[in-house]
Amino acid sequence: MTSFITALKEQQKVISQDKRRLRLVSGTSNPSLANEIASYIGIENVPLVSKRFADGELYIQIQQSIRGCDVFLIQPTCAPVNDSLMELMIMVDACKRASARQVTAVIPYYGYARADRKTAGRESITAKLSANLLVSSGVDRVLAMDLHSAQIQGYFDIPCDHIYGSPVLVDYLSTKKLQDIVVVSPDVGGVARARAFAKQIKDAPLAIIDKRRSAHNVAESLTVIGEVTNKTAILIDDMIDTGGTICAGAELLRKEGAKRVIACASHAVFSPPASKRLSTEGLFEQVVVTNSIPVKKENHFPQLKVLSVANMLGEAILRIHEESSVSSMFR
Repeated sequence: MTSFITALKEQQKVISQDKRRLRLVSGTSNPSLANEIASYIGIENVPLVSKRFADGELYIQIQQSIRGCDVFLIQPTCAPVNDSLMELMIMVDACKRASARQVTAVIPYYGYARADRKTAGRESITAKLSANLLVSSGVDRVLAMDLHSAQIQGYFDIPCDHIYGSPVLVDYLSTKKLQDIVVVSPDVGGVARARAFAKQIKDAPLAIIDKRRSAHNVAESLTVIGEVTNKTAILIDDMIDTGGTICAGAELLRKEGAKRVIACASHAVFSPPASKRLSTEGLFEQVVVTNSIPVKKENHFPQLKVLSVANMLGEAILRIHEESSVSSMFR
């Protein structure tokens, strides 16, 4: 079976390779991913000065002319979220003042995404506020990956391309030649994501964990809807933060007779005590994530596998630059 990345490379051959007006600029959130993307595209990142004044204010300067260029700013708004978001907006402002033709914010991980609706009185919808701030900063387009909910794409009053990390995860799982697979959603809200993932894995059956959340980052698992006994259960979510939800789900699956449990997520937020929970012996056979967020060394553990989404993001950048279809990447 042809892998997703191999297929991308074949498609790239028919895309124009005129990159004279294409520029990549990396923020400080994930420079290693930005370097991988630049390597895939075949250009170098534009030098950038990013420093702080004594009072904590950020200073940004682009170190190369970008006049009339198509500029892609690579910056996941991960922890520290406020600093990453502010740095991205200052980068946008610097590019617009340097007469860039078009500025695209490449956001592999979109912070504040979980605050996407009101669940109680007097709450803010910070996902929308963040989108408003980015639009006000002058960005022309957004390229995001695995947004927490589909409606966030509509929060931007500018074009927003939304791509998915699932093909990279599916490619990896296909090399493991797993048998008797069942794809499991850790909660009812993730059913659509799990169903789409299951279709990519030989139309695997679907199971759902019914849970109730008593507080933020605290989940109480109740029951499994679906058959998981003697199955290889693949728990799929968009992100792993403290690990409470996905670990509670894994414990329940083990009790219900699942012979193997593998966790998959695009975004490894890994707030404490995530790595300690995820590395519990006998809970997960493997935890598979992408490098949309850099995983600190202290958060690595034996069961962890980090996959790169650089080629996929690089291909999307090329297609946006060449004004060709992004969605056709996933057909």
